[in-house]
Amino acid sequence: MWAYIVRRVLATIPVMAVVALFVFSLLYLAPGDPAAVIAGDQATPDDVERIRASLGLDRPYLVRFGAWVWDILHGDLGTSIFTNLPVSHMIAQRIEPTLSLMVVTLILAVSIAVPMGVVAAWKQGTTIDRAVMAFAVLGFSVPVFVVGYLLAFVFALELDWLPVQGYTPFSQGFFPWMENLILPAVALGGVYIALIARITRATMLEVLSQDYIRTARAKGAGQRSILFLHALKNAAVPIVTIIGIGIALLIGGAVVTESVFAIPGLGRLTVDAILRRDYPVIQGVVLLFSFVYVLVNLLIDLLYTLFDPRIRY
Repeated sequence: MWAYIVRRVLATIPVMAVVALFVFSLLYLAPGDPAAVIAGDQATPDDVERIRASLGLDRPYLVRFGAWVWDILHGDLGTSIFTNLPVSHMIAQRIEPTLSLMVVTLILAVSIAVPMGVVAAWKQGTTIDRAVMAFAVLGFSVPVFVVGYLLAFVFALELDWLPVQGYTPFSQGFFPWMENLILPAVALGGVYIALIARITRATMLEVLSQDYIRTARAKGAGQRSILFLHALKNAAVPIVTIIGIGIALLIGGAVVTESVFAIPGLGRLTVDAILRRDYPVIQGVVLLFSFVYVLVNLLIDLLYTLFDPRIRY
């Protein structure tokens, strides 16, 4: 088991190296001269050269990449071109709203989707099963921003139950913090719930057809015990896997959701940086999101050692 864990941890090193190379190359994959684009139409040649020097574009590619990686290893993600603030400082200011949104959405989605998938598998072919599958199709079909605008219109503008936009820090109280996250979490969690529910149903149907389930029924085990103690435990590996893979949906959806509900998180920071072509900020945020995704998938791989008895080497 320990050998497996060490191999998985070491395997993330080349993955992060490739991710870092791609993120660094974003500046050079953009069309045109990045320095001229940032400087604008009214800039003088001296302004363009100054920006070029600040971005390191006057040095060889590999030298710039090596210096960039070295700075990252020392906690320096660069400096924003427009605000002149360290990118790490800007990320630290915006990370709480995004992290709060993702955690609340994850808890909400898992707590709803897994029971939905289990019940749908248990009631296969019934109205409940068809209703769950219809919801799954709807969740995949309707864009996040459409759901967000509908929720904001109904529950914030018409009913006036919840705030329509903004974010309240957790330090100001749990309930004010949660009030601002309910609508964004529901909007962002729709597609995630649909994904987990479908995978849970399919995996449970496969497990419920196994011989040991029929043996448990023959021994008089209760339906709840069969579903949650026997079947769900053995179906956990693909469910946990899809939860980890779905983190990418949360990261991508957070950008849209934060824009709809005016949440001052990393998603809004990314959109603003793209609109202003603030490449150091874009590189820093994309690198952080990529690192989080790789780390989550590493944790999912390590969880296999708990759920999959075949991993003992």
